[in-house]
Amino acid sequence: MFLTCIIFTLVGCSKSTLNMNEEATSNVKNDKSKLQVVVSFNPLKEFAEAVGKDKIQVTTVIPEGVEPHDFEPKIKDMKSISDADLFVYSGFGMETWVDKTLTSIDNKNLVVVNSSLGISPIKSGVDEVKEHGQFDPHIWLSLKDAKIQTKNIKNAMVKADKKNEVYYEKNYEEFSKKLDKLYSEYNTKFAGVKNKNFVTGHAAFGYLCRDFGLIQNSVEDVFAGGEPTPQKLKKIVELSKKYEVKVIFMEELASPRVSETLAKEVGAKVQKIYTIESNEDNKGYIESMEDNLSKIYDSLK
Repeated sequence: MFLTCIIFTLVGCSKSTLNMNEEATSNVKNDKSKLQVVVSFNPLKEFAEAVGKDKIQVTTVIPEGVEPHDFEPKIKDMKSISDADLFVYSGFGMETWVDKTLTSIDNKNLVVVNSSLGISPIKSGVDEVKEHGQFDPHIWLSLKDAKIQTKNIKNAMVKADKKNEVYYEKNYEEFSKKLDKLYSEYNTKFAGVKNKNFVTGHAAFGYLCRDFGLIQNSVEDVFAGGEPTPQKLKKIVELSKKYEVKVIFMEELASPRVSETLAKEVGAKVQKIYTIESNEDNKGYIESMEDNLSKIYDSLK
């Protein structure tokens, strides 16, 4: 009965975010005195602004609240990219529309940044490879990989705007130190925890787990698509009971019903965790990651 209930509540709740906030706030006039940077979605905006600060103007292609996996750019989005000095995307198949879009862009001076360069990818599951590609794209949820992404963005800014190289380098170093400090703090904390297993509704935290030697166990796969099988749900329930899981983590934009039902079954509570695909609760990247790590640590200790 429990497994049937979870499957029933899951139907119809995925992809619900696609109907939210369809119109981007793209009517801001470009300030030609600043480097014009277009990014695919929120975490890249935060990385770019950390480096460029008041020397750049950032436009985000994917609107807040819209699922990046399923986004398709409109004509206005393609114009924004075409008019930019710098275009940044995350890579590893996160933005399936990028290659096709770039072939139609007529701007020979556009600097294009695949921010995943230099990052070792985590392979997706067999079923997901057929539909979405071979790699898990959630690299920004790793502090180590976020540092690489930010460095790639910084290098591109220097290429596009050489006169402000010292400024960009300085800002990158400041942001990099913040990432290192947070990583060091939680690397020490997680090293002292025996149980490394936590449970989420969506398998978006593989790279965060790699940073700290943790194990995520999720109801939905990397791309949050399809319905979980009764066998998979049964396995998560058994694992949750075995490791005495106290918290089931869920994303703000996802339906809470499945997580709540699972939590009730295993005697756990539900807590929100940030994927940072959109800006949530007015928290910056560092604040969101610190909140995530703190909650995961508290659930394991």
